[in-house]
Amino acid sequence: MRNIDLIEKLTAERNLPNAALKLLIESNEYDTFLFEAADSRRKEIYGDEVYIRGLIEFTNYCRNNCYYCGIRRDNKNAQRYRLSKEEILACCEEGYRLGFRTFVLQGGEDPYYTDTLICDIVSEIRKRFEDCAITLSLGEKSKESYKAFFDAGANRYLLRHETANDPHYRKLHPDNMSLQNRKQCLYNLKDIGYQVGSGFMVGSPYQTTDTLIQDIRFLQDLQPDMIGIGPYITHEDTPFSSFKNGSMALTLRLIAVLRLMFPYALIPATTALGTIHAQGRELGLKAGANVVMPNLSPVGVRKLYALYQNKICTGEEAAQCRGCLERRVNSAGYRIVTAIGNAMKENK
Repeated sequence: MRNIDLIEKLTAERNLPNAALKLLIESNEYDTFLFEAADSRRKEIYGDEVYIRGLIEFTNYCRNNCYYCGIRRDNKNAQRYRLSKEEILACCEEGYRLGFRTFVLQGGEDPYYTDTLICDIVSEIRKRFEDCAITLSLGEKSKESYKAFFDAGANRYLLRHETANDPHYRKLHPDNMSLQNRKQCLYNLKDIGYQVGSGFMVGSPYQTTDTLIQDIRFLQDLQPDMIGIGPYITHEDTPFSSFKNGSMALTLRLIAVLRLMFPYALIPATTALGTIHAQGRELGLKAGANVVMPNLSPVGVRKLYALYQNKICTGEEAAQCRGCLERRVNSAGYRIVTAIGNAMKENK
């Protein structure tokens, strides 16, 4: 099958057999057609608009011990911090002034933040910023906890599944964690009514093309509103310190494939992409991404939320971060908009 025929089939049918997907994922000969098709498809639905999300990384404590993560429980070199309710609200105030209409509260699985405390924080944000979306990214919780957060005013939840292949999952996580539970959390979130985001690392240790295809098949079943992928980047204080980083080229290829398979999804050009390559986020937008997530966290703690090494934008004030990203987005031929930016729905 010619390059153009394969891309046209993927665009029209939003699906390909495993063998054809494997061909696309493993070969760079389709990239030019693939990126052009993905960019065109995203412009049909979202135009040149790029949505911004204000990221507030409010705790780097975590009860989990994932082998790839810099804030894993057993990393004794991590300098831990927690933001108070007042500090989180101050981040929101600053973000709102800068035009942000979505706040993303992200943290490790920190038992200090009880359901009562999270609900209190969420309800106060909802009260003060009625026209904003509130996104949580707090890891695995009970369905009852998710429902309490939703009732308090949260309406989006991000939870990467990381890998949909169970043997691969067990190589990345300790025995007390399970892929079955992680998937169930995502289905619980959808059942409650959240706009749900999932995704995976690209180039994580022991990953294969076959496991990547399983990730895509899982996303087809889940049908999330947002799909976040980024290159795996190593951290020296983890058991995986000797593994190499994931590939930017493969990440861009998968962004484009996901745009064509999930044309209405929100797909971020991640900070990890910008960390692995100076123009990574711009290239991500050109491959079909349409969301960027600048950091609203206080500058004093940004370096401490180190899931991986050499993370960019840790020294910039919120206004600097916002301005820098706007210029980058414009340079790539797109424009930042301050709308809440819900995922588009298909007219069937």
